[in-house]
Amino acid sequence: MKIRLPAVLAFLCLAGMSGMAQAEQALDLSLPSSSFLKGDVQPFILAENDAGDTNAVVKKNLSPTVAPAAEFEPPLITGSNVHEFLGLGAVALAGMAMVTAPGEGCEHNCPAVQAPRDVNGTHAQLAKGSAALAVAAVASGLISHWDDFSLEDGWSDPDNLHVLLATAGALLMAYAVDKSMNSSVPVSHAGMAEVGALGMLVAIKLTW
Repeated sequence: MKIRLPAVLAFLCLAGMSGMAQAEQALDLSLPSSSFLKGDVQPFILAENDAGDTNAVVKKNLSPTVAPAAEFEPPLITGSNVHEFLGLGAVALAGMAMVTAPGEGCEHNCPAVQAPRDVNGTHAQLAKGSAALAVAAVASGLISHWDDFSLEDGWSDPDNLHVLLATAGALLMAYAVDKSMNSSVPVSHAGMAEVGALGMLVAIKLTW
């Protein structure tokens, strides 16, 4: 069979062109997308859609909450409260002692010989309690309110007057009770005790 020379040449040319095309395709190492992108490439940024996801917005804006401080509750029993209750108790017992005073009718010019007095009755017990509470009130006041007393402020200062009147009143009440309890005959003591109780009452009123 005779092979024509033109046909052989044509076959060789086609085969060579095919090989060159394959070689060019094999050597092209660039990314396909790079051949289509020209100029500056802007980054693609996703916009946040707050309105679309309300839960995401709530979580994002949620900050650690600070627990509110508990409301301060002062203790029930303090030095100031004890001082106040003792003073009020002293005045209250002094008033009850005045009401329960026996009608001896012998505050002045008492006879020399009299029957032994009852120093343990209701009036006597109330008077003792009143004097004891008055002295305790003064002591507790000096402990808990010592800083409130200052002579630089003068005696017209309410705190200074409170200390002066309460101390004088407690001393008068205590002296009146002691004078009456240590006497076998009636002695004048009611007026002194009443002035003392009145002094304590005014002292309480000044700082109430």
